[in-house]
Amino acid sequence: MNQPTRPENILTFDEPAVLETRSLSVFYGSTKAISGISLQVPRGEVVAIIGPSGCGKSTFLRSLNRMNDLVPGARVEGDVLYGGASIYGAGVDPTDVRYRIGMVFQRPNPFPKTIYDNVAFGPRVNGVKENIEEIVEHSLRRAALWDEVKDRLKSSALDLSGGQQQRLCIARCLAVRPEVILMDEPASSLDPIATQAIEALIRDLAQDVTIVIVTHNMQQAQRVASVAAVLMSDERRVGELIEYGPVDQIFGSPRDPRTEAYVTGRIG
Repeated sequence: MNQPTRPENILTFDEPAVLETRSLSVFYGSTKAISGISLQVPRGEVVAIIGPSGCGKSTFLRSLNRMNDLVPGARVEGDVLYGGASIYGAGVDPTDVRYRIGMVFQRPNPFPKTIYDNVAFGPRVNGVKENIEEIVEHSLRRAALWDEVKDRLKSSALDLSGGQQQRLCIARCLAVRPEVILMDEPASSLDPIATQAIEALIRDLAQDVTIVIVTHNMQQAQRVASVAAVLMSDERRVGELIEYGPVDQIFGSPRDPRTEAYVTGRIG
């Protein structure tokens, strides 16, 4: 498949992208949610997906690791490439895709298990039998949670605070060593202090993991991301990509007047 031509306000990269969407559209039954989105996710960056409510940000994010497969009636047109290969190709196991491209949801969703078992769950399912304790500790350290829970690993994860639960979910994701982590408004249900902790964690993880984050918080996008994609609904209420570029450009000198109207609060 040839790479589609992109308009001037859609950034492209010289280096191979870790993820790339090509003319991606998602339908729920006969209703089109997003249409014709083509963009590249550069390796080792934090990409923010922004736009007004209802423009398809979460739908787009979930298409990047086939989470939409779990929604009855959902279907995809176009393609998503991971490392140059289609994740929607024949014979591709969606579960394997989701281990390689992990996801953190809007609300913390720890399993009703111990802290230890939450983090160990993924490696065990993948057949890992050795060094589980080392994997759990390493993952909790990377999620900046180890010092807070190291003395109560056998306690229920549900006893943690909301911010701790979200960092536990990130640790659970990290335990299977994904190359990409998708985050759907990971701090929207948290207080300001917990939000700061999640943002600091995102910046730290971005040193060796690619992150794609959906956020309604414009200041958060500027704080954590290097690249931003702006989605907007058209007159049919179908989400489209209108601009994609460096965060400084998107917020400082956007090329599309709709982007300017959104980031300055005139629409949204």
